[in-house]
Amino acid sequence: MDLFQPPELPDEWQERERALQEENARLRRICASLIERVESGGVAGGAPYASFEHSVLLAEQVRERTDALQQALVELHRAKAEAEAANLSKTKFLAAVSHDLLQPLNAARLFASALDEHALPDDSHRLVGHIGRSLKGVEALLGTLVDISRLDAGVLQPDIAPFPIDQLLDVLAEEYRQMAAAQGLELRYVHSDAIIESDMALLARVVRNFLANAIRYTPQGRILLGCRHRADGLEIMVGDTGPGIDEAQREAIFLEFRRFGVESSEQDRGLGLGLAIVDRISGMLGHPLRLVSQMGKGSLFSVCVPYGPTRERAPRASAPSVGGQALDSLSGAKVWVIDNDAAIREGMAALLGGWGCRVVTAASLAQLEALVGEDSADVLLVDYHLEEGGPDGLAVAASLRRRHPGLPVVVITANHDAALKARARELGHECLLKPLKPLRLKMILLHHLS
Repeated sequence: MDLFQPPELPDEWQERERALQEENARLRRICASLIERVESGGVAGGAPYASFEHSVLLAEQVRERTDALQQALVELHRAKAEAEAANLSKTKFLAAVSHDLLQPLNAARLFASALDEHALPDDSHRLVGHIGRSLKGVEALLGTLVDISRLDAGVLQPDIAPFPIDQLLDVLAEEYRQMAAAQGLELRYVHSDAIIESDMALLARVVRNFLANAIRYTPQGRILLGCRHRADGLEIMVGDTGPGIDEAQREAIFLEFRRFGVESSEQDRGLGLGLAIVDRISGMLGHPLRLVSQMGKGSLFSVCVPYGPTRERAPRASAPSVGGQALDSLSGAKVWVIDNDAAIREGMAALLGGWGCRVVTAASLAQLEALVGEDSADVLLVDYHLEEGGPDGLAVAASLRRRHPGLPVVVITANHDAALKARARELGHECLLKPLKPLRLKMILLHHLS
């Protein structure tokens, strides 16, 4: 073996050696180019070491600024967490306060409505009307503040379900027809049998704001409530013969605390939040809004709601009216009321008794059973929040329905939780929110008794 002669390498090794040599040459060229760039980009005289010190200084400044930005980001996250906690605390506080305030307000509305049903002198009737309107104003202001807080906090979740549009609009038409007549206006309502899919309570808030604004800003003439079938959904419209809205103001009126055209201090009761809430609710529900207006001729506000699944409907009962036949229809109806608030029980007894109902009120299930024994009822009205630590209204209703199968149940609550309304609907119960609207309650009772 010849130790002075290197052995011949395999072909693949030779190929690899050539590749390594080429790579080495390429890296040397890159290194030389970098050295040249550093030396040419340095300080005066082209001193490489000074350029190196300059680069190190820049790197240190970058590191310091990065640390400062990271610290600022940590502080920002901490501040955001504190703001979210404060917002949540504020929302819980408003929810608790609104529930506590809605209880006496609900009782006051019931007493005022019960008084309005009695045969009173004209002066007394006017006073009762003033009380009712004042309570409605308090209810609207309180509801507006609570709703805007819930919407901003993102805690108000919609309860989407299909329902016939006339279940909503029939009640609103009857309610606002009286309000319009009190202002010397005529409200025309075009009935519709369409089925839509939305949150009934939130959609009612939208249409109520449309109607309230139409009455507030229309000095004379007419108001129209109706629907138009569109390809993408049912358009619910409220038109008026008011002064109209200038084109430059049509976007601004959907901002907070914006009011236009109100000259009478008696009518100027709002906070300018109504259309701001409408804008937020329609955005949350995905229902497009539309505004058409002509100066000196009037305005038309509308919201487009998707159609719901078509279903077979029971024959529609004739729409009740205030007074007359509507009161006779409830005469003799047996109604049970369960509520842990004594004032609300007394107010419900007065209101329902004025409609001719036979009413039994109780604070709990045990108290009701002791009062009625083996007797039955036509309708049960039960509050959702009852005794602390005891069964809620749904549990009480379930217990009574086991003894009285088919007993119609109306759950009354100040809780706007979508899950609660969905549970009540799945169980076949009606769900009404406090403060209770007497006309809505009357139409539900008439529906069940028919």
